[in-house]
Amino acid sequence: MITYSEAVAIQKQFASQVQLIPFNKQPTLVAGVDTSFYKGSDNIFGGIIVIRLPELETVEVVSIAEKECFPYIPGLLSFKELPTLHKAFRKLQSRPEVILVDGQGIAHPRRMGIASHLGVELGIPTIGCAKSILVGTYAALGERKGDRALLNHRGEQVGYALRTKIRCNPLFISPGHLINFQDSVTIVMQCMGKYRLPEPTRRAHNEVNRIRRL
Repeated sequence: MITYSEAVAIQKQFASQVQLIPFNKQPTLVAGVDTSFYKGSDNIFGGIIVIRLPELETVEVVSIAEKECFPYIPGLLSFKELPTLHKAFRKLQSRPEVILVDGQGIAHPRRMGIASHLGVELGIPTIGCAKSILVGTYAALGERKGDRALLNHRGEQVGYALRTKIRCNPLFISPGHLINFQDSVTIVMQCMGKYRLPEPTRRAHNEVNRIRRL
């Protein structure tokens, strides 16, 4: 197993490879990924849901359960979760054009959250869709669906606080790789149903919790 210092060095190397560029097309297949695990257990569960836009129709569901190979360490979550997700991706029959990840993109102390890490490794555009802040602050946010405020950290933008449902807490959207800030928000909003979470990550979350209970 790699050490903490080695993991941090990998993050810094990968962060230099992140590209925040326009997406420049309307995606049809969007994947959502999530993992789940019990604290104190070495079991980890990963799931990928591929949906078709604009119908929000589920196209493919892949899940996997295995033993983890890296412990939970704050700021290094990707090293715990990504080995399982890579195995799940190898089972996919379809190739998503964009991946929504339940976690951070560049809104990370070293600009290398799990969405950015996954995007660099796969070479697929990724977006971080986090339910809570890891780093950064934002100003007052409107109450309407679609209202947003810049998420800033150390004097630079790292994402948006985005209101995805009226009277619900915002999500924190940050580009992972091969996509920019505005296109990240646009695609997340295209993936919204009637819930606070975008449908790809919401369905992936439900899938990993389902297999965890088996």
